[in-house]
Amino acid sequence: MRAEPRMLVEAREAPEVVERQAADRAAVEEVARAVLAYGPAFVVTLARGSSDHAATTLRYGLETHLRLPVVSAAPSVAGVYGADVEYRGALLLAVSQSGGSPDLVESLRRARRGGALTVALVNVLDSPLAHAADLVLPLHAGEERAVAATKSYLAALTLGARLLCALRPDAALAGALARLPDALREVIHGEALTRNAAALLAASERPLVLGRGLHGGVAAETALKLQETAGVGALAFSTSEFAHGPARLAEPGTLALCFQARDATARLTAATYAELRGYGADVLSIGAPVDGADATVPTPATGHTLTDPATSAVAAQLLIAHAALRRGQDPDAPPRLSKVTRTR
Repeated sequence: MRAEPRMLVEAREAPEVVERQAADRAAVEEVARAVLAYGPAFVVTLARGSSDHAATTLRYGLETHLRLPVVSAAPSVAGVYGADVEYRGALLLAVSQSGGSPDLVESLRRARRGGALTVALVNVLDSPLAHAADLVLPLHAGEERAVAATKSYLAALTLGARLLCALRPDAALAGALARLPDALREVIHGEALTRNAAALLAASERPLVLGRGLHGGVAAETALKLQETAGVGALAFSTSEFAHGPARLAEPGTLALCFQARDATARLTAATYAELRGYGADVLSIGAPVDGADATVPTPATGHTLTDPATSAVAAQLLIAHAALRRGQDPDAPPRLSKVTRTR
């Protein structure tokens, strides 16, 4: 009997990842004290690929929870152009599973020289990125062997939320983080629903993947995972941008994989999904219920907008792995890809 893909096995480890992070409370509190003492005027995120999608969600958390402006660094500015940027007053958060990409390391080093307080959120603690940073926060994902990042991406989402709670204590967020392992287990226990919904996703060659706000990064990560593991030409869009041109792609029969959050975006995204159905598109939703959806992968409410993306992300990972298998693809061995990408 063929063994299950590592991607599925590792995605199901999400609850244990969150519990390991909770057990290392001291590390988060130490970084939070240093950040508060530094008093940043703005935040810079530094990441690529899946880590950058996690940083996109973190950006919304930073701006809504801490009210600090956030920009995303372009690693090629330092890594290719060799330019030094003025970073005085900046908190730089670098997110990486491996911590080994040379352009991220060079960007962090230059930012540190330019006056930034640098923090590496990294899974491999003995890595160049971790050694180059002022402070290190371990992701606690454990060894991840599948090429497609699952638990390390989830770890970046939840560690970001944990850091936000330490920087600005919030009882509701603390409670949601404490309950999150159980919410993730509920998603995993409902995996049969994702397996059934995967039939609709597997039949689409060019699905649209839509989300907004805190779920915008989750939508981008989902499209990337579909490209990586299933060989599907998925396209990700924010619902706020969809009407500005991409709506032309919503031909009858097009599949739209839609994230429906339980936050201030819900009314707006629901209206977009209703429009998609009006165009004749098929709607597969993840998250809160969407009226008239052709298929739904429900996720439980976690109790806070900053932790809800974690359950959506795990549901999407399970869905994608099953869709890849239905398409006859091995999600653990995507062509032309390797676990660590060292961008220069």
